[in-house]
Order: sequence, then structure tokens, then C-alpha cells
Amino acid sequence: MDKKETDDKKAAVIERESQTEALREMLRAPAAAPLAPLPLETLVPEVRQQTPAVRQRATRPDARLHGLGQTKYIDDFYLPGMLFAKIKRAGIASARIVRIDTKEAEALPGVVAVVTARDVPCNSFGPSLKDQPVLAGERVFHAGDGVAAVAAVTEQIAAEALEKIEVEYEPVTPVLDPLESLKLETPGLHAPNPNIYGHKVIRKGDVEKGFAASYRIFEASYRTQMVEHVPLEPHSSLATWDANGRVTIYSTLGRITLGRADLARTLAVPMSRIRIIATVVGGNFGGKNEITTEPVVALLAKKTGRPVKCTFTRPEEFTSSTTRHPIIMDYKTGVTKEGRILARQVRLVLDGGAYCSWSETTLAKACILSPGPYDIENIYAEAFVVYTNKTMTGAMRGFGAPQVCFAYESHMDDIAEALGIDPLEIRLRNVLREGSLSPTSQQLHSVVVRETLLQAAQRFGWNGAEVRA
Repeated sequence: MDKKETDDKKAAVIERESQTEALREMLRAPAAAPLAPLPLETLVPEVRQQTPAVRQRATRPDARLHGLGQTKYIDDFYLPGMLFAKIKRAGIASARIVRIDTKEAEALPGVVAVVTARDVPCNSFGPSLKDQPVLAGERVFHAGDGVAAVAAVTEQIAAEALEKIEVEYEPVTPVLDPLESLKLETPGLHAPNPNIYGHKVIRKGDVEKGFAASYRIFEASYRTQMVEHVPLEPHSSLATWDANGRVTIYSTLGRITLGRADLARTLAVPMSRIRIIATVVGGNFGGKNEITTEPVVALLAKKTGRPVKCTFTRPEEFTSSTTRHPIIMDYKTGVTKEGRILARQVRLVLDGGAYCSWSETTLAKACILSPGPYDIENIYAEAFVVYTNKTMTGAMRGFGAPQVCFAYESHMDDIAEALGIDPLEIRLRNVLREGSLSPTSQQLHSVVVRETLLQAAQRFGWNGAEVRA
């Protein structure tokens, strides 16, 4: 072997050793790159301080479609072969159903199917009490009750078919005043159940002792009215069944899980065979928290073998969907000469309308909040909810809070005027503070009612009596 070959072999060995060492270095390197701090350090906001996101521009992902009018709401949906449904409303507040004749409606060209209460497998539902029928069968409890439903090739034909359905009623004297309903003995409207179907009492301290120590006692009664949500988009749903006996329902429901449970009950179908797709909602405000048209379109779709859609008319929104509870509120308040509240007694009577819906939840929240945001040692609050033959009441923003707020703040204004105390000053003397006990004796934290009032008064430029800071 000459010198050149020997040098070449040595060079090859050195190169291989160099490559091997480089490979070893690579294997010894960390698996991931070392962490590097971001340019912007994230800080934990202090208590009661605004987060950095406040007052910053935020882009809504659905804003462009809304702005261009291209958002698809449920009434924009159309499936091949889809039929349109309409529901026949009772139009009478209280009656027994003697007879329903649908023959003439079924014979109308373009009508594909008609259903009544006898077509509903389990004709009762509700988020708490199962007292609502899908379609009334023997008894009508308010004018908005549905008694029959039609599926036709057009909405116009479906509406015409409703006029051809004959319903014979035996009128029953309606109960329209909640105070009258409160007095009625068992059985009530929904025999054998009583008219009072919800009751709550809150006690704190001794109100009689507080009244005895008071300089003056003020009593007043307040009432609120029934309020409809009036969303721009009315209630609507669309149902279609597949060949395996599964139903898909497109719906404006805000609580689709509860809706599935109610549909499983009314249709006698396992929840595993029910799919609810929540569509873009054009306004809810609490009014779309329970099923309305969903079981009807599901029944009609199953009977016809075709997709079926039903959309409320504007009058139906007022007669057949839930409304805000009217409440009769009686207040009795004992105060010192300086306007300090020593005792407050409250009685609430909620008009629940024809069915329970979310009345039990509203009753509890209204009762708990009825004394107001004031530090009162002696409280007695009692609330009732009763049936009447009116449009049913249910969930609406606040769940009873707006009604009692109107009452206790009006009451505070009356007391302040009678004692010659500035309305802001009397509130500052009574508001809850850090560590105060709520009406249910819960110790409160992060209480800023006083600070909020002072800031609002400053910004508003309130020129009342001297405010103690």
C-alpha cells in the first residue's frame, strides 16, 4: 500500500469519527427548544379592577353575516319535500272539550296530516311540574292552548285547514285574578292539585320585635303586569326522521338538553334517538327555555314521512309562549326616625298562568330578593304562586328580580319622602356592607353597593341632601 492510499484511509476514518461525534451531540440536545418569554407579560388583575380586555375592540365571528343579512335563522331553512305546520288554538280561557272534528280539514287538497291529543304518546311535559299538554285533549286552561295541528304543502293551506277543524266546547268559569285563585280550596284548576303550587318563606330575626321598636311603620302594595319577550324571531322548529327511527329537530330552544328530555317523554322515544340542533337564535330573553312546537312537528313528520316546520305567528307569541310573571307585592317596613330599617315584612303572590313552567324558580328568586339590597336584621318574606286561566308565565330575564326591585325601591322613595330624607341618603344608611348577612343569612363578600351609589350620584350630579361618605 503506497503512502497516498494510507493517507486516504486515515482521512476517511477521521471523517467518520467526526460524523459520529456530531451525531452524538445531536442526540444529547434537548428534545424541545428552551422556553422564551413573550414580549407582553400577562398580569393577574387585582380584585375589583378591570381586566385588560375591557374597552378593547372585540370582533364577533358572526358580525359580518348579521351585517350583510346573510345569517340563516331556522325559518330560512328548507328541506326537500318539507311540509308546513299550523296549530289550532282554543281561543277560550277555560272549557271542557266535548268534540273535535278534523274530517273536513283532512279532506282539503294540500293537507297531508292532522294530529290531536290522541296522537300524542305522553301528553304532558314541563321543566318542573309535568302539567302542560302538547295538545289539549279533555280540558282547555287558557286561550293559547293548542287543540289540533295540521301539516300541509303550504302555510296558506295549513292556515285554511285550521278554520275547517270543528271544536265543541263546554265553557267553564275561568279564574283570572291571582288573589281569587289564592283563596280557592283544593281541588283547584288542575284537579286534584291545589291552585297554590309553590310556596316559600324566609325568616330572619324577629319582625314583630322590629316593628315594636320602630318610629314609624309604612305599608304599601305594588303590582306588575304580564310582559311578553317579543323576540324579532318567533318560536320555530323543524323535524325530520330517518329510516332508523331517529328524529333530528332544528330548534330555537335555548336549553336543548332539557328539550331532549321533554321530547323523549312526550314522543315515548329514547333520548339516544333524539337529536336537537340549536340554530342561530334571533332573540330569547328567557322565552325559549322550553319546548313549544317541537313535539308537534316531530309527530307530524313521523306521520307524514316528510320534514315538517312550524313557526309561530306574532299573535301566537303573545298567546302561546311564556311571559313575565305579574306579581302582587305587599310591603310593611318599620324604620327609625333617621330612616334606618328595623324590620320588613313582604308577601308576594305570583300569577303563574295556566301552567307551572319556570314558576318555582321565579318564586324562590323573587322571595329571596324581595327585601332589597339593604342590611335588615328582621325579615319575614312569604311568596305564593297560583294557577289562573291566563297565558302561562315562565322564564324572563331576572327571574322575579325586576318586579320586586320596582316594589322595594318605590317603597324606599315613599319612606324617604315621608321622613324628609334625601332618597340617596336613606339608601346609603341601609345598604348592605362587607360582611353583611343576606335575607337567607349568607355572609356577603365583595359588597360595593355603597361605592356604586356614590359613584353614580357623582356622575349624575345628584344635588340632594349632604351625602355621608
